Amino acid sequence: MAETPTSPLEATLAYADEFHREDDILRAARMRGAEVGAPPILPGGGAALCFLATAINARAVVEIGTGCGVSGLWLLRGMRQDGTLTSVDVEPEHQRLARQSFAQAGFSGGRIRLITGRALDVLPRLSDGGYDLVFCDGAMHEYADYLAESIRLLRVGGIVVFDNALWGNRVADPVQRDPDTVAIRELGKLVRSDERLRPLMMPLGDGILAAVKLAD
Repeated sequence: MAETPTSPLEATLAYADEFHREDDILRAARMRGAEVGAPPILPGGGAALCFLATAINARAVVEIGTGCGVSGLWLLRGMRQDGTLTSVDVEPEHQRLARQSFAQAGFSGGRIRLITGRALDVLPRLSDGGYDLVFCDGAMHEYADYLAESIRLLRVGGIVVFDNALWGNRVADPVQRDPDTVAIRELGKLVRSDERLRPLMMPLGDGILAAVKLAD
């Protein structure tokens, strides 16, 4: 059960996140993730993924961090019907559970390519400029490296998206200096200063940082 908001701002943010309802398939995938210790993207963040994939008519998408399929479901629902999701994760059991979620939602195996492995070992093997959207929800200390790979992978006009961009309200608090918080804070600086990107921070879920690739 969600905690009761204690301020008008918290109530507004909760309303924005809960505006996007999950169906039974998404809820089941979320429960699987909780059971195996793979917390998925929150509904507001998932809806943002679906919206962005729809807005750019995404056909080829890369996902870093398959989890148990929640973010993949949101992406697939926003992509073209002939689109392919390439999802990378180090945990084969998580990907097995994700495949169950995709099958329950009616997405055929031909639309999904699951690759088991460390993202920074897999991404260099993918094609330059061959993707419309890259979603990053992996190891936070590697986010800066994911950004560099994503810029290479994306076509001009493509979008890179990072989850946990506010990281439990820690990123906005300068007192917080744990390694993950620092890594996300540094990512924000990199995205904001890169002239090839046009960024947007969205306070949905645990924070969504997105950026459009303007040029190679």
